Amino acid sequence: MKKESCYCGLNKKFQDCCEPILKGVKNATTAQDLMRSRYSAYATHQADYLVETTHVSQRKHHLKSEILEWAVSNQWQKLEVLHATENTVEFKAYYVDSQFIQHIHHEFSNFVFEKGSWYYVNGEFY
Repeated sequence: MKKESCYCGLNKKFQDCCEPILKGVKNATTAQDLMRSRYSAYATHQADYLVETTHVSQRKHHLKSEILEWAVSNQWQKLEVLHATENTVEFKAYYVDSQFIQHIHHEFSNFVFEKGSWYYVNGEFY
């Protein structure tokens, strides 16, 4: 499904925003870009991308099967970036679960730039 605006909330078409990052055509240039692309990956069920963009030191805590299950079992509604620095992003991800209950995932995430790419390290949940 193609949307008029990207899943990540920016006023760009998905194919001009997060899709090239998800497909590896271009790299995320900031921590916020990576976080936005990861939200779009959840919305489009791209678990491989989510594993690949998790820092190698943290991958053992994030199983691909569990990531895919969480991505697929929820309907991703919108992303709201509250604050971003060079290495952190605070955001709210709005979604509806399989029981049709609305949720807000509020997270303060840490990222690292290593070997020319951004990686998700961890997050604190509110």
